[in-house]
Amino acid sequence: MLGLPLEFSRRLLALFGRGRLVGVFTCWLWIAVFASIAGGAEPLRALLVTGGCCHDYTAQKTILTEGIRDRANVTWTIVHEGDDTRNHQVSIYTNADWSRGFDVIVHDECFGDVTNVAFVENITRGHASGIPAVMLHCSTHSYRNSSTDECRKLLGVSSYRHQKLRDFQVVNMKPEHPVMKGFPERWHDFPDELYEIVKQWPNCVPLGKGLGDNSTEHVCIWLNTAGPARVFGTTLGHGSDTVKSDVYLDLVTRGLLWACGKLDENGKPVAGYGRDVRR
Repeated sequence: MLGLPLEFSRRLLALFGRGRLVGVFTCWLWIAVFASIAGGAEPLRALLVTGGCCHDYTAQKTILTEGIRDRANVTWTIVHEGDDTRNHQVSIYTNADWSRGFDVIVHDECFGDVTNVAFVENITRGHASGIPAVMLHCSTHSYRNSSTDECRKLLGVSSYRHQKLRDFQVVNMKPEHPVMKGFPERWHDFPDELYEIVKQWPNCVPLGKGLGDNSTEHVCIWLNTAGPARVFGTTLGHGSDTVKSDVYLDLVTRGLLWACGKLDENGKPVAGYGRDVRR
């Protein structure tokens, strides 16, 4: 009976009778199911690497981590270094196994003048085993002046400049994709920088585009695969008004969950990976 030892099953039948016993086991089953849902899965262990020039990373690291934590079952480790510089080499990246122990890395740094090839390639090696990446805003321009293409291959796009700070329209190119479900058909972004994408690498999947100066259009939301690693990227997010908006936080949360394989086809967290009900 239900995989129980024969003698134990006989004793249960004698005690409850067949009809009552089925009811007891049904009750136990539903209790187990609801306990599993309520308890949730182990949270995703996320590392946020942030810092550099030109942005209010002190405010935005809190907006991002708390905003995503309010939407998904994620715990955070934050490395914040090198504010107001363009050439700082983040200390954690000097470790050979810097990404070990994390389920996803969120890159939100701005170090465009770091060119050391060995250093940059050690960053990308942190994803070689399949650890997912979320690439936000200036992470697309970080390390852009290095001669190695490894960071651009990880990103899935190449960009070297952006248009002036202004508000602009963002167009949902793939509303059927789980990452873009819930994103408006058109979203009027707060003053932001539209990065000019000069190359999409072979595995890049554009999801959204920004309407720029002089009738230009540039991909500003995309997916990529780099070896076994899934990558979600967006160049949106210069200012805190953008970062703290529900549209942006919802988007980045879905992108992070997709990268980790925890987003269902309806754009919702899979069971156990929504907001952690244990908090």
